[in-house]
Amino acid sequence: MTRGRAEVGVFGGSGFYEFLDDVTRVPMHTPYGAPSAPAAVGSGEGTSVAFIPRHGDHHELPPHRLNYRANVWAMRELGVRRIIGPCAAGSLQPHVHPGELVLCDQLVDRTWGRDDTFFDGGVVGHVSFADPYCGELRAVLAEAAAEVGVTAHPSGTVLVVQGPRFSTRAESAWFRSAGWDVVNMTQYPEAFLARELGICYSGVALVTDYDTGLEGMPGVEPVTMEAVFEMLARNVERSRALLMAAIPRIPADPSCSCGSALSSGPHGT
Repeated sequence: MTRGRAEVGVFGGSGFYEFLDDVTRVPMHTPYGAPSAPAAVGSGEGTSVAFIPRHGDHHELPPHRLNYRANVWAMRELGVRRIIGPCAAGSLQPHVHPGELVLCDQLVDRTWGRDDTFFDGGVVGHVSFADPYCGELRAVLAEAAAEVGVTAHPSGTVLVVQGPRFSTRAESAWFRSAGWDVVNMTQYPEAFLARELGICYSGVALVTDYDTGLEGMPGVEPVTMEAVFEMLARNVERSRALLMAAIPRIPADPSCSCGSALSSGPHGT
């Protein structure tokens, strides 16, 4: 493994990169400023991996203040071609239980004011985002989840809200009635920026609790912060196991269309 270079990137919370060997911290600066923290570059099951904690080393950055462009650009500078994005999420549906994972295939963006494109002046680019997540990478994660015994829904729609506040009951009822599966605060624009750079991206929603409004349905109890923190800790272990099983399975050369997304739409409008 070349120092400061990686094939696979992971965004996540603290503790995710403890499965890596021979870790080197790589301070970085991009045209968009510094990423959330220095990249931790190491080896995972023989594959070079770069990890950046999206909320900072001490979880000091709220979701609406993340420098998403710097984080994704830093991965590109490290040579990353595939990104896995584990993220905490609340369930919008009774059949999606806390402790389970959702391998997202669609997202709905309800954020605002975030710097969400690299094409913001000088050059115009229109990137296809009809299918926001890499199907090839999602299939690898599904196989890995089955191997390690983690319950992972093979598809699902994540609703991305601005944060840091949670949903009102009325909002949650609306989201649920639309058929969306989980709610999160960071998948957009992280996934889209990766697509603009031609990097495969797969979002892995780690379900910590049920969103408000599901209380009283069969099997759904009112959520407590203690239960959420306990589930967060358990999900870190699940996601580590998933990553260790998935990373060696990722093909060296992508066969998907993520890398050609920039050429799939009209330009110069």
